[in-house]
Amino acid sequence: MPRAGLTAERVVDEAERLADEVGLAQLSLAALAARLGVQPPSLYKHIAGQDALQRTIEARAKAELAEVMRDAAVGRSGADAVRSIAAEYRRWAKAHPGRYAATLAAPDPTDADALAASVRAVDVLRGALAAYRLEGDNEIDAIRTLRSGLHGFVALEAAGGFGLPLDVDRSFVRLVDALVATLPSDR
Repeated sequence: MPRAGLTAERVVDEAERLADEVGLAQLSLAALAARLGVQPPSLYKHIAGQDALQRTIEARAKAELAEVMRDAAVGRSGADAVRSIAAEYRRWAKAHPGRYAATLAAPDPTDADALAASVRAVDVLRGALAAYRLEGDNEIDAIRTLRSGLHGFVALEAAGGFGLPLDVDRSFVRLVDALVATLPSDR
């Protein structure tokens, strides 16, 4: 019988919080069970195991990040949308480092939830870039360039890689401006 108050959603919610605290790679069922005050076998009443938990976190994190980016882009287009998305992407990644790590890999094509969430995130970027009238490979290149630049900055910042005495926020704005400058005119 499942423990009163313990549900699949509560287990995953707590796993996400724990991943943000200790890192996605350090998330274990034993640590999660201890945090929830249950024995590890009790978790199997709510999740199918570590791999299933990781896949669920991935799908949920990708969906959440897509929503954050979508909200940042509402009412904006072109450079304004890209800048707003970039700022919120960075903010969310800093606030949720474990979940952010779950968003990095391309989804398993057999994982419908992660695939759908990934498509939503890419569609947000497509919408933001619509003003640039990019098509096909050029659009994919622009999306990859934006994602790579943002991820590189976020990853270096998270790892303490910016030790020089200059405002990191200023450097982030300069990076985003440089990324926007690589796009064709949006006018």
